[in-house]
Amino acid sequence: MKDCTMHYDAIIKVTRAISECRDPEEVALLTVRSVKNAYKAKGCSVFLINRETQELELAASFGLSDEYLRKGPIHYLQSIQEAKDNAPVAIFDVQDDPRIQYPEAAGNEGISSILGVPIVAHGKTIGVMRIYTAEPWEFTVADISLAQAIAQICGMAMDMCRLHKGYKTSIEILKNMRGKDTFATRKWTPHEGVPKSVTPSICNY
Repeated sequence: MKDCTMHYDAIIKVTRAISECRDPEEVALLTVRSVKNAYKAKGCSVFLINRETQELELAASFGLSDEYLRKGPIHYLQSIQEAKDNAPVAIFDVQDDPRIQYPEAAGNEGISSILGVPIVAHGKTIGVMRIYTAEPWEFTVADISLAQAIAQICGMAMDMCRLHKGYKTSIEILKNMRGKDTFATRKWTPHEGVPKSVTPSICNY
């Protein structure tokens, strides 16, 4: 029961924090920090899929060195295939698994195990979240379920942030499109929105 309580607390904390974000990049960064701390892992990364290059592009990472992050392109159809199969993938030994693209780099980084889960928005896989541990880790069902839940929250939050930014951009465009004489006042009047040139003069009444 203690482990379950810890998992519930982690979800609550992550959800509350992510809900306050207004930018997709901020959501990704907050997610990796929260997950690393919740699992007491070596590191965590969030990648987004580039459909044109078929590569995973790094959105945010926490706990990993720049050297490891710059190890080379990650092909989501060839490496750990949590994005391709839309299912979690747990790797116990990165040095003895053919799905690892850069085993030498992982060894130099001190990574032993990896858990990868897809990030889904509107039923479509948009990226992956990966958790890296320094010690060999046999991920439990609870570990995997928590990671899936957080990844789902991350995907939904990033999608909502994009919509919010798009909405704000549309409003700004509309504001810039209308001329100075379009509205006589910010206060609502029966003639609001009608150009001054066609608005009856109050003096005529």
